[in-house]
Amino acid sequence: MVVGPSSHTLANGRLHFQHGPIDIVAYAQGNPVQVRRAHEDAWRRFSTVLDELVTELVPLRSAVGSQCALRGDVARTMWDACHRCADGFITPMAAVAGSVAQALIASYDRPGIERAWINNGGDIALHLAQGFSVRVGLFADLARFDDAMLQSGVRSDGVMEIDAAMEVRGVATSGWRGRSHSLGVADSVTVLASTAALADAAATVIANAVDVADPGIVRRPASSVKDDSDLGDIPVTVAVPPLDEGKIALALRRGLEVAHRLRCRGLVSECVLTCQGWWVSTQCGNVTRIARSD
Repeated sequence: MVVGPSSHTLANGRLHFQHGPIDIVAYAQGNPVQVRRAHEDAWRRFSTVLDELVTELVPLRSAVGSQCALRGDVARTMWDACHRCADGFITPMAAVAGSVAQALIASYDRPGIERAWINNGGDIALHLAQGFSVRVGLFADLARFDDAMLQSGVRSDGVMEIDAAMEVRGVATSGWRGRSHSLGVADSVTVLASTAALADAAATVIANAVDVADPGIVRRPASSVKDDSDLGDIPVTVAVPPLDEGKIALALRRGLEVAHRLRCRGLVSECVLTCQGWWVSTQCGNVTRIARSD
């Protein structure tokens, strides 16, 4: 049975949009009438997105080439972000979550909306009116997350504040423990960029580069992990043993090199890379142990 798009109201004024694999949490703050109208517009746009993407699924799962033959707005946004960030094999699907979030946030770019965000499984598109800001928490390692933490409250490993004066309107995270496949060993790579689509594509590319040789790392063809993977038989990381500090530092520095290249090209504003309790960023180039209170 095919289930269509659904919308539900959550606590604290948030909305939950869901359709197939797309799972959105939307929030807006401002004039109540304008907030309601923006939510209605976002819902109308959301209700058509999945069907649009499905009609072009074959080219969306194919390697990004030199010319875009895609027709849909979201599909073309996916292709453009991946084409600009490409550092080896990549398909437009590497930017699907961020591109969908980016399409929906456009509904909130109107007078009376002070700030809004679309969170698509951790890939976030932002709208910030002049004078407003948002704080985004960084949670470095999904392996630490459990039911007990959910009950007691999630303690973030860091907080990033984004204000309207900054060019950042997209936040995305990638890593081998996430919902998408990765070629590297990063627990997380969080990217701030001008759009959610660019942040999503860049996070994928940088996370793939956070890598090192170790006999204990387990990789399997992507097609054997997920039947419809756009990566085909490319080996993806499915298990990473404890690595020594030298290998962690080497892997992080390799990812940081790619992050710096993308930043120099104006595609990335900032990037934080983490691996097994250590982190490095485009602002602080020293590999440093994560300080945790828990």
